[in-house]
Amino acid sequence: MVVDAALLAQARAWIADARNIFVLTGAGISAESGVPTFRDALTGLWARFDPEELATEEAYRRQPALVWQWYQHRREMVAVARPNPAHYALAELGRRKSITLITQNIDGLHQQAGSEHVVELHGNLFANKWLDTCGRCDTVPPIPGDPPHCALCGAMMRPGVVWFGEDLPRVARFRADHAAQNCEVCLVVGTSGLVYPAAALPGLAKEHGAKVIVVNPQPSALDETADIVLAAAAGECLPALLAGESA
Repeated sequence: MVVDAALLAQARAWIADARNIFVLTGAGISAESGVPTFRDALTGLWARFDPEELATEEAYRRQPALVWQWYQHRREMVAVARPNPAHYALAELGRRKSITLITQNIDGLHQQAGSEHVVELHGNLFANKWLDTCGRCDTVPPIPGDPPHCALCGAMMRPGVVWFGEDLPRVARFRADHAAQNCEVCLVVGTSGLVYPAAALPGLAKEHGAKVIVVNPQPSALDETADIVLAAAAGECLPALLAGESA
């Protein structure tokens, strides 16, 4: 890792002095654990599909078995991944400081590393919910299948993720906006800054007086918003950035 020592020291000082820290993570932090991106998972039998054919409500209603099997495939790919040093560094920071960890990732690796109260903007790959519900679906065991069905009304179970065209979960969006508006430091890790509304959060934090620190080995759309850009992999940078600061 080659990072300007003065920039690293300044970023560490801001984090040490901050009472409230907002952390926003994206696909880059999980890629270092071997989690394939959405498009990278479109390999083998799935290579002929576009994301919009597999990740919308319309696609699911049209071809539920196909979409369910695609998500089962993704679950199998992600299940073998383990947290990396960046995940553990953030979990340790959360034990010392008041932070709100907002993630665009759906893999649960932050929780595996020990982070608590993680706000999942895009849902969780390993969660399920009902596409339509009679209000009693959770009172009986679902009928197994691709996908499982409610034994009472026949409603289909669906992955607990946010599909294209869907709104973010209301509570998650509220917590993200609140954290951005009330932090002293906004730490952005491994996100391209191209996916909205998440990409607007660092700018919102800066508008409310926060210092914005971006950690990403590649240039991102948020670099112009940032006060400091640390061009390094999260797994190498975060342990150095977050180690040793006092609560």
